[in-house]
Amino acid sequence: MNQTTSQKRYQRGNQAKRRQSRRKRVFLLAAVLVALLLLWLDPLSLRPHKIRPQLPDSARPEMAVELLTVNPNSRPGKKLGKVKGIVVHYTANPGSSAMDNRNYFEGLKDSHVTQASAHFIVGLKGEIVQCIPTSEIAYASNQRNGDTIAIEVCHPDASGKFNRKTYDSLVRLTAYLMARFDLDTDQVIRHYDVTGKLCPKYFVEHPDAWKQFKTDLNTYIKENAIKEKSDD
Repeated sequence: MNQTTSQKRYQRGNQAKRRQSRRKRVFLLAAVLVALLLLWLDPLSLRPHKIRPQLPDSARPEMAVELLTVNPNSRPGKKLGKVKGIVVHYTANPGSSAMDNRNYFEGLKDSHVTQASAHFIVGLKGEIVQCIPTSEIAYASNQRNGDTIAIEVCHPDASGKFNRKTYDSLVRLTAYLMARFDLDTDQVIRHYDVTGKLCPKYFVEHPDAWKQFKTDLNTYIKENAIKEKSDD
């Protein structure tokens, strides 16, 4: 009798352990399925946590929209994929204005001397000219043409250093584009970082100035953001 009772207790114990083990497996399977579902719905959810800015509509800088004619040399009309970065350039044409450089790009449709362009040009007086829609590629950043926005920046002399009005407009434009395309300062790069080209000259020769530019971007964003949004 005692042996039978002991066997029954042993069997009940084994059954309880098996049920507990099954419950653990079911729970684990459910957790995996939920994680996979979250990943499918939002691939960003498994990325490291980052805070990105959202700027008000008033933060959009004034600009003249002077789109280039669609042509093979400066505006191919090809669709730009997901924007993953902003590339800063300098014109290498001291003293020229934003419209001077825009018109140079436009003239390439007739001269065919090269393929070159940019989405935006920032001028010596702080003016901004848009040459290409942000939904299309520009011929500016070589292998990064397909996933970046290009900004050409005018400069008064051969040093390549931007004057204050130009610099301030560059900060505003870059911060605006960061907010619009959900980018952070790690995704703001120089042409030099893509190809090793000395462009933008002053920012390459003075890494401290480039670092300060990144700091100024963050400062502008913090001072003008209406709220912050995170990846999760």
